[in-house]
Amino acid sequence: MFYEPLIKIAKEENCFVIEDQPLAKYTSFKIGGKADLMINVFGEMALIKILKFICSEKIPYYILGNGSNLLINDNGFRGVILKLSGEFTDIKLLNNDVILCGAGAKISKLCLFTLENYLSGLEFLWGIPASLGGAVFMNAGAYNLEIKDVFLSCSHITPCGRVEELKKEGLEFGYRKSVYMKSKNIITFVKLQLQKANKLAIKSKMDDFLQKRKEKQPLNYPNAGSIFKRPIGNFAGTLISNCGLKGLRIGGAQVSEKHAGFIVNTGVATCEDVLNLIKLVQEEVFKKSGVLLEKELMVL
Repeated sequence: MFYEPLIKIAKEENCFVIEDQPLAKYTSFKIGGKADLMINVFGEMALIKILKFICSEKIPYYILGNGSNLLINDNGFRGVILKLSGEFTDIKLLNNDVILCGAGAKISKLCLFTLENYLSGLEFLWGIPASLGGAVFMNAGAYNLEIKDVFLSCSHITPCGRVEELKKEGLEFGYRKSVYMKSKNIITFVKLQLQKANKLAIKSKMDDFLQKRKEKQPLNYPNAGSIFKRPIGNFAGTLISNCGLKGLRIGGAQVSEKHAGFIVNTGVATCEDVLNLIKLVQEEVFKKSGVLLEKELMVL
């Protein structure tokens, strides 16, 4: 694929461009081959120009957040990986309790911003290694709370470079899904409605959620969070554990012995190892419980 014109446009817009970029280091799973091209985009006008060219030339592209719910093929990605930096990581108060945050901002940065500004509502996300755009894309959540609970609206750019805004009702939020899973639109900025609260109370909630994660999740191994969606009336981890699958291993991929809802990379796992292990777990759980586990994990 002929990338020179795209590289020229990106550099003219002061973007950071890398060819044949290994992607494993950009995901929490630490798995994945090379992308033909990675472009770090620092501003909205640059992103519009790049998307218009990509659209006109029909070049495959993927927007990469913090890679915390993503498994990338061992052969990499034949196309362009876009990462949002610069103004897309900015966070600011619009008024007393409404935040405007770039989609490229890490959840950790956003949670610390809310803490410093005495704002409550995002404590449940503390400790999740995601970007805000990724969290909105999949309606991230934990402990019976979801991003939709504090969401007001967001801006996005269409594949052909048009800037649009969606209110909450337009997101079609559901369990681990949003309207963005059905489009190639790129979320750029998000408005969140929070509540003023005591700073010590906010910090206490954040500490409590983080402690729960440390106690229950295999944070000592590379992983991509919960592999499966929660089945109605049950928990994926419980079903997997009840089937005696904790510790089950294919190659370098292993069902976590700490939390069966997680698959960990023991150090040498490939994408194929993980996918084969997911398939085996699904088959065994269905055979023994009649429940077909659905992947929460995104696969590129």
